[in-house]
Amino acid sequence: MLQCVILAGGIGTRMRPATEQMPKALLPVLGRSFCDWQLELLAARGIERVLCSVGYRGEMIRDHLGDGSRFGLEVKYVDEGERLRGTGGALRLAYDLGELEAAFFVLYGDSYLPIDYGAVERAWRETSMPALMTVLRNEGRWDASNAIYSDGRVVLYDKDRPADRSAEMRWIDYGLSVLNRDVLAEYCVTGAVADLADLMRDLSRDGRLAGLEVSERFYEAGSPQGLRDLEQHLSRQAG
Repeated sequence: MLQCVILAGGIGTRMRPATEQMPKALLPVLGRSFCDWQLELLAARGIERVLCSVGYRGEMIRDHLGDGSRFGLEVKYVDEGERLRGTGGALRLAYDLGELEAAFFVLYGDSYLPIDYGAVERAWRETSMPALMTVLRNEGRWDASNAIYSDGRVVLYDKDRPADRSAEMRWIDYGLSVLNRDVLAEYCVTGAVADLADLMRDLSRDGRLAGLEVSERFYEAGSPQGLRDLEQHLSRQAG
């Protein structure tokens, strides 16, 4: 299966003061670090190779996860250091360092996504587009809808939700995408601060963003309410 890149370099502002002492990936979830739950899920869904993009207190994540062998994974790292470049800039750094495979999954370091990763990879392989975004029919339930989806393509993805298209935005970015690494050379400048959301927006505007609609709810540990919902989900799964 494709390499999976986890973007875990942010400072976790919404989870302050807990993230003043540790990165968001290490926040406790039912008594275990969130990243343990995340990597166990990835391994169970067939992922074998993980690249962790770290920055803020990145050495703590590296020390905790090690080489990933206890999860049955091969885990490598790219470290932004103290100069954070944003999620898009972090991917460009990984590209410049030669750590990205020809195509890869990408998800955020606070995302817990219980879907079929193999089905996402198959959908990407069936398209001729350089990127694919998973989307969920949202209708404003979990957060503000930010995507227009039709017939296997994300017609527009824009977190700013332009007024003239907002009524059509019934879907939301689910949090898992597939990228061809070459798009980073096209859309992201070396050393610049950049957001992955802007890259995906530009790809959609250029007609180069495939889509796959999923039905499973996403979970996250990046907000207090998200963390509560995740713990409830994991407790139900354990029961």
